[in-house]
Amino acid sequence: MLPDPSVKYRPFPQVDLPDRTWPSRTITRAPRWLSTDLRDGNQALIDPMNAEKKQRFFDLLIAIGLKEIEVGFPSAGSTEFDFIQTLVRSGGVPEDVTVQVLTQARNDLIDRSFESLEGAHRAVVHMYNAVSPAWRRIVFGMDRAEVKDIAVRGMSRMREQAERRPDTDWRYEYSPETFSTAELDFSLEVCEAVIAVIEPSPEKPLIINLPATVEASTPNIFADQVEWFCRNISRRDSVVISVHPHNDRGTGVAAAELAVMAGADRVEGCLFGNGERTGNVDLVTLALNLHTQGVDGGLDFSDMDTVVSTVEHCNALPVHPRHPYAGELVFTAFSGSHQDAIRKGFTAQAARNDQIWDVPYLPIDPADLGRSYEAVIRVNSQSGKGGIAWVLEKDQGLKLPKAMQADFSRHVQIQADALGRELSGEDIWATFRSVYVPTSAAPLVLVDYEGRATPSGERHFSGRIRLHGQERTVAGKGNGLLSSVLNALGDVDDLDLDIVSYEEHAIGVGADARAAAYVECRTPAGRSVFGVGIDTDVGAASVKALLSAANQVIATRIVAA
Repeated sequence: MLPDPSVKYRPFPQVDLPDRTWPSRTITRAPRWLSTDLRDGNQALIDPMNAEKKQRFFDLLIAIGLKEIEVGFPSAGSTEFDFIQTLVRSGGVPEDVTVQVLTQARNDLIDRSFESLEGAHRAVVHMYNAVSPAWRRIVFGMDRAEVKDIAVRGMSRMREQAERRPDTDWRYEYSPETFSTAELDFSLEVCEAVIAVIEPSPEKPLIINLPATVEASTPNIFADQVEWFCRNISRRDSVVISVHPHNDRGTGVAAAELAVMAGADRVEGCLFGNGERTGNVDLVTLALNLHTQGVDGGLDFSDMDTVVSTVEHCNALPVHPRHPYAGELVFTAFSGSHQDAIRKGFTAQAARNDQIWDVPYLPIDPADLGRSYEAVIRVNSQSGKGGIAWVLEKDQGLKLPKAMQADFSRHVQIQADALGRELSGEDIWATFRSVYVPTSAAPLVLVDYEGRATPSGERHFSGRIRLHGQERTVAGKGNGLLSSVLNALGDVDDLDLDIVSYEEHAIGVGADARAAAYVECRTPAGRSVFGVGIDTDVGAASVKALLSAANQVIATRIVAA
């Protein structure tokens, strides 16, 4: 790396637009969208799509709601030409969808493009030629007049070809390619010459595309370029301003949004931003950014998993797990503090019971995209007690008291560190059962019991337990069931416990409902131990919870011995 990059690279020049208005504007409605997945996206693949994949991708775009689709570059080869012609002639293009093809400004390529669309009810032919100084000087060896002449002659040929096929509603698009690195006055001059050839009207406007062929500036400069162009182009009511941002600087989405604020009517891009180099602008992110601001993006991503799987199949490229809105992990929190905030957010959302979405760390409701809440919080060694409690509540219906959450999280952390991986819901449940739910092999096991109240209000407990494999009878009395059980346990293995807190709740409803009981006890040494009991009878659940806590004490003694 150069210690002084200014000796090699020059800063991008500002646009002289002191009265720019786009910074104070807000996007209140979606732009028109053009998908270029079947053209820009396809040409960027290691293995371009075959006809089957292109048809599957086209069907997906229709299902999402795209109304303008660039279906290919017909002069690139027979695969492209045949797919486009078959698509048009098969009647596979809905009446409300406009297909588009791309061509360079050469007569034979223009003619081939019109041939591929013969029979279409409505179609756009999109012609481009590069206009920036670097291309004029390095690639073409031409001056301004010669480059403008290419555009004029090409658009004249386009109009001739369209007039020979009056049964199709032909529309035109022109791109001064490399607009983002060209002189604004020259881009405007070329586009005015094209307007003179096409003679657009408000009923049949000309689409002028302003591409950031290579993203070379910050998004605000691109917005200035777009606003300057929108102000200075003639016949603005007969021109649709489209933008085609690339992502070389990683700011393609921002550039597109600011360009719409600056006056652009239409955005061209690919689902998930596939394209040459770092890609075209990402239409999924753009549309869902609008959705989170209360603006209908006009595209349906309610089954995001199907969209992702289809695009991955057709492109043979993965969608990154952290891709905005669509990635497998974008709604997943592993961090303990994040999990706690999300869990509290869901609780508050349910309590408010209104329509406004307001959950920390989740800018969009995963359910809007067909995603389940089960994947929102996942557990690994970075997770906290709140996230672990969330998983137990969602999977098992258990609502652990706060103090018990902290106790259980220690056991989960030990398990996560030992395994060195994310813990599944099954892993967490298995850990919970091993800690709190006694099995037949536990030191202290309840065989059966009976509890009764005396006329004086005192409770008597009697039962049979198995302690270290030996069955014995125990009995105790107190002012309630729990105190009578504690008194009975006081005669068992010198167990001396005080109840600090007790909570219970139902799991499920109706005849299949069960009770969950939670108890925190304290030993004479001041140590807190926790127990859980689950049973169809709330009394039995309470007794099991106390025995669960007692097992924590006995297990510690065994380890110490």
